[in-house]
Amino acid sequence: MKEVLLIDGSHLFREFLKEKLAEEQVHLENATGNRDAYTKIITMLPSLIIIEANDSLNSDIMDLLEKKRNDPNARRKPVILIGPTIERSKAATLVEYGVVKYFTKPIRFDVFFEAIGSILRQSFSFDETPCILDIHINGNLIFVEIARGLNREKLFLIKYKISEIITLHKLVNPKVILMLTNLQLSFVDGANLELLFDNITADERLSKRNIKVLSLDDFVADLIEGHPQYHGIEVAHNLQHILNSLVDGSRSSGTNITDFVSDKILMSEKGTDDGGAEIRFGEQTKDTSASTGNLLKIAIVDDDVIVRKILQSTFSAISGDCSLYQNGTEFVKAIISGQKFDLIILDLYINDMDGLSILRTLQKHNVMTPVIIYSQATQREMIFQAMSLGAKDFIEKPKKPEEILRRAVKVLHSSAS
Repeated sequence: MKEVLLIDGSHLFREFLKEKLAEEQVHLENATGNRDAYTKIITMLPSLIIIEANDSLNSDIMDLLEKKRNDPNARRKPVILIGPTIERSKAATLVEYGVVKYFTKPIRFDVFFEAIGSILRQSFSFDETPCILDIHINGNLIFVEIARGLNREKLFLIKYKISEIITLHKLVNPKVILMLTNLQLSFVDGANLELLFDNITADERLSKRNIKVLSLDDFVADLIEGHPQYHGIEVAHNLQHILNSLVDGSRSSGTNITDFVSDKILMSEKGTDDGGAEIRFGEQTKDTSASTGNLLKIAIVDDDVIVRKILQSTFSAISGDCSLYQNGTEFVKAIISGQKFDLIILDLYINDMDGLSILRTLQKHNVMTPVIIYSQATQREMIFQAMSLGAKDFIEKPKKPEEILRRAVKVLHSSAS
């Protein structure tokens, strides 16, 4: 059985990951702190290491990565790192420590498990049903809203999220409002509804009589009525009816309950840290690379299709997101339009525009992205001109992928310093 080591994982993330990996016959081992983590890394030699950094990439995490890199047996073990948003130049330097993916929160779990499956070389089953899940808290009321559809991955997460909220906020008498008004359900959704209510009721600290369901669908009420284990859960079509039974009566009798809910209950407490990985499945983000975990965005400019494919394969091994350009005109248009890269691999001999002209264009537009010349050019004068125009390194074709990667990491590291 393949083994994955999770280091400093929050409770929500750890339990969800453990359950999901178990479905795929993968064992998850947990480690807390550097000493425990390093011991398990060198004794287990897991197929994958996942590190969750809650606040920052602190010295402890970097020390652990450094120790791993210096161990001959552990250095090649891939690492997925989950952490705060950081500059791409800093993320790129993590490659030399074996970090193949860097995810920022909220994690896109579909992409996250796709990455794990790729590293472990096995496909993961994953429910791709479109689904929006929102969970927040006000006072002792946990508000859960599900829209668009019932995604089984998200339904599993609800159990851990509710338990974590109850523990974190030390709720004595927790109450839940489950909003399903955006869903049209039928008997084909029965299994997923059962999974939903099993996870909602999993924590014994939450009394079933304190679970209220708002749904316009009679099927929900019929399902709950037909399952004795859900006895006590109330289903209603009217929000005011639910709130009358949950909101404490200490309010002024003149207060409109709808206004009270809008102002006090349904407003998420943005400053509250519920801990753990946030819940995301497939939503788009402005920074695609952040959501997919890619460490590098690389432009490869070469008119030789074989060279382009070889370089793409080389950088894909370290999760590089490669954009391929068969001529200089296409690449220059991309740069002028505002396309950003972490690294540019450039041939000096291109059919429509020589590499020196491209370097001059980069200078003209104040593009500071490091450039590596990968070319058969051997004339000393041409190489000197390229370096004087800002190129960071020159690699003579052909070279083995390992050497190209080593030189690229060196350039990225020096550029980030």
